[in-house]
Amino acid sequence: MSQPQLARQAHISQSSLSRYESDRQTVDVSMARRLDELLGSDGELTTLAAPTSGLLTPDDQQRLARGLERPYRIDAATVTALADMLAAQRKLDDTLGPEPLIPAVMAQMDTVLGLMRQASGRHQHSLAEVGAEYVQFAGWLHAETRRDRDAVRLLSEAEQVADEIGNGVLAAQAANFKGYLARQQGNSLGIVRWFLAEHHTPGAHIAQRVGAAAQAAQGYAELGQPDNALRLLDTAGELIDAAAREEPPRTAYWLTPTFHRLNIGLAHLALGDHTTASDHLSAGLDGLPPDQRTGEWTVEYREALDRANQYR
Repeated sequence: MSQPQLARQAHISQSSLSRYESDRQTVDVSMARRLDELLGSDGELTTLAAPTSGLLTPDDQQRLARGLERPYRIDAATVTALADMLAAQRKLDDTLGPEPLIPAVMAQMDTVLGLMRQASGRHQHSLAEVGAEYVQFAGWLHAETRRDRDAVRLLSEAEQVADEIGNGVLAAQAANFKGYLARQQGNSLGIVRWFLAEHHTPGAHIAQRVGAAAQAAQGYAELGQPDNALRLLDTAGELIDAAAREEPPRTAYWLTPTFHRLNIGLAHLALGDHTTASDHLSAGLDGLPPDQRTGEWTVEYREALDRANQYR
């Protein structure tokens, strides 16, 4: 379909459609729905235009509105609705990437933190956990888009909230995201520091400890300390079978044995073991769920696989 044809059927000017395509004009949700219908794109344009639409049921929206009016009476269902909305945002990051999510997630984070400051009663702790998750996820989105300073600020805040409520899983995950950021910066010392911090965080899940050991091994390999790298790879190997018998944390649902092979592959690549690196990276990428295979975070591993195959 040509641009003039689509513009006529959508009842808009061709110049408006051109601005939509070149990202020079925001598309409202109703127009995105109309374009979805005309193009048969199964709601993809609507999701891009409003990535948070439909994440809360009408009942959840009313419940949240009441919670905002009376935060001291926050109930379990409201906390669950907020946690479910955050979980849906994480899944959208796997498919849409971080950029379209940041404005909505930041607004939602501010709302949840505002509730935290005013809430009281027996659901205050579970609300604080959701708040820590929101801050952490916002930090991750900023890390993905290389807004490094904002990412570090948010992740440090997430660590602080996690420590205050005694949640080792969330504290460890915030350290993990700082380690990821250090890897993007080429900071090998930072890689070792933050992933070892994750590995040794009290209360960290065993799946987190596996991934942290593998990623710290990569940092040691880059620092020219292969003995330390191999020691940590052995640690990861010893833990991975036990980790496979447990469900990963809800806030780190991607930490499966297959996913761990990606980071084990990066460590072997840094050690110069290209054949082993290629085997792990190939298996890890091939084993990703379909909704994760196009995530922006996978680019790092695909590029690593290309390098491994080039020298194997």
